Amino acid sequence: MSANPPDALDLLDADHRQVRALFLEYRKLAANDAPDARRKALAEQICMELTIHAKLEEDVFYPAVRDAIRDDDLMDEAEVEHASARDLIVQILSMDPHEQLYDAKVTVLGEYVAHHVREETEAMFPKVRRSGLDLQRMAERLRERRRELQAVPEALREELLASMMA
Repeated sequence: MSANPPDALDLLDADHRQVRALFLEYRKLAANDAPDARRKALAEQICMELTIHAKLEEDVFYPAVRDAIRDDDLMDEAEVEHASARDLIVQILSMDPHEQLYDAKVTVLGEYVAHHVREETEAMFPKVRRSGLDLQRMAERLRERRRELQAVPEALREELLASMMA
C-alpha cells in the first residue's frame, strides 16, 4: 500500500519546518559569535527560502484559499504578515552582519515567521482541509512555481532590493 503524495499543505508545512531549522541554526551561530561570512550566508539563505515560500503562497495558494474559505480577515492578516516579513528581508539583505541590529533583525524575522506559521497551521490550514480544494493539484502547481522561482534566485534578490529603494 503506497502513501499519498504530499499535498499542498504538506509542502507548505515542509517549508515551515525547513525555515524553522535554519532560524535555529542562525541563532546558534549568532550566540557563538560565528564569523560574519557564515552568518551572512545563512541569513541570505533564510531570506531566499522565505521569499520563495511567500511567492508560492501569494501566487498559487492564497488566491485559491481566499475564494474557498471566505475568511477575508484571516487572509488579509496573512498578506500583511508577508509584507512585514518582506520589509525585514529587504533590510537584512541590504546590511552586513557586523552592522548594529543585524542579528536582531534576523531574530525578529524568525519571530514574525513563527507567528505567521502558527496562524496558518492552526487557523487557515484546517479551513483549507475542509474546503474541498484539490490540494493534490495545487501541490503540483506549487512544485512547478517553485522550480520557476528557484531558477532565478538572484533576480528575486534584486527585486527585493529594488522594492526597498522605491
